[in-house]
Amino acid sequence: MKQFRKFGFVLALALVASTATYAQNLEAVLDSMDHAAANFRSTEADFTWDQYTKVVDETDNQAGKVYFRRSNKEIQMAAEIEKPEVKLVVYADGQVKMYQQKIDTLTIYNAGKNKAEMESFMVLGFGGRGHDLLPSYDVKYGGSETIDGVKTEKLELVPKSAKTRNVFNKIVLWIDPARGISVRQQLFTPSSDYRLAKYSNIKVNQKIADDIFKVKTTNHTKTLSPQG
Repeated sequence: MKQFRKFGFVLALALVASTATYAQNLEAVLDSMDHAAANFRSTEADFTWDQYTKVVDETDNQAGKVYFRRSNKEIQMAAEIEKPEVKLVVYADGQVKMYQQKIDTLTIYNAGKNKAEMESFMVLGFGGRGHDLLPSYDVKYGGSETIDGVKTEKLELVPKSAKTRNVFNKIVLWIDPARGISVRQQLFTPSSDYRLAKYSNIKVNQKIADDIFKVKTTNHTKTLSPQG
């Protein structure tokens, strides 16, 4: 009986130590993101996006370059999709603009009342504070993982909002703590679809030309605005 009690005491101490280490690791990752956010001006990177659709068991792949920058208090984003076909997606001034070169069509979406929510998704791991995640997500530390030679710390996010969970019910971020930014992201939907984003050749706080965040069209471009 004494040995059993001793074992139980040792096990309890181990659990307390493990919990403390978990909390320290999580806090360290969030702190690194806070530090990066305080100094954030811009980020650019090469990317691959893998969109998996469970019902047909197929994965669509896109590749290109992505840019983020803080302009005054606004976060702007531009994605130059090069494969499998040329597209440009720009978020600026509360609008999402998608230009499809092949069909010469520009589609404009107004963020409207969803602006804050849209920007919070965009800055996940790119300029957003780590501790700002806590009011909107249950955040779990997922351990360390080396990706392309970079030691990362994994965070698992579960949205607290039912509305957000209807879109993405789980988000995983692989954070490079040295720079406080994400090198990989995976977003899961309730139907078990997911989008896996991988980033490489990441450049932080270098000047990005204004033209990157402007959509260049032709005299024949068709413009659509689904939200009127």
